[in-house]
Amino acid sequence: MPIRRFMALLASLWLLVAALPAMALDTSAGVGLQDRALFQDTVDYTLTNQSGKDFSGQKLANTSFAGAVGKGTNFAGADLHGAIFTQGAFPEADFSGADLSDVLLDRTDMSHTNLRDALLVGVIAAGASFNGADVTGADFSDALIDRADQRQLCAKASGTNSRTGADTRASLGC
Repeated sequence: MPIRRFMALLASLWLLVAALPAMALDTSAGVGLQDRALFQDTVDYTLTNQSGKDFSGQKLANTSFAGAVGKGTNFAGADLHGAIFTQGAFPEADFSGADLSDVLLDRTDMSHTNLRDALLVGVIAAGASFNGADVTGADFSDALIDRADQRQLCAKASGTNSRTGADTRASLGC
């Protein structure tokens, strides 16, 4: 008998909870001001299809594009500082003049992208593919790139970044 009463009570509680309006969980008390500041005003594009979209000139710092697809997407001049592109696919995208500093590009397809004059300072791009990418004037200072990708990029690298004055070949360690 006690188990039946317990189950009936549990079912009654479930019905009561299910009837309440949905509310967002406020976790702000357990998050420091610095952590909240990092993610305020950002949109989460994780696992979405952004192919052909225009993000040119937008402020997208700390935004997540993890696992997203963005074939031919325009990020020209965008502020993507600290963004996450992990395991994404952005072939033929335009990142010319974009700030990709401190971005996670690990295991990301960046084939045939336009990275002309982009900032990739401190980027982590282990396992990424830059096959056919144009890196003229890009700054890769302090970037973590696979040795094979580095060699491939060095074969075509040229120019100087207009904002940092860094020589592309030198920033790649060619």
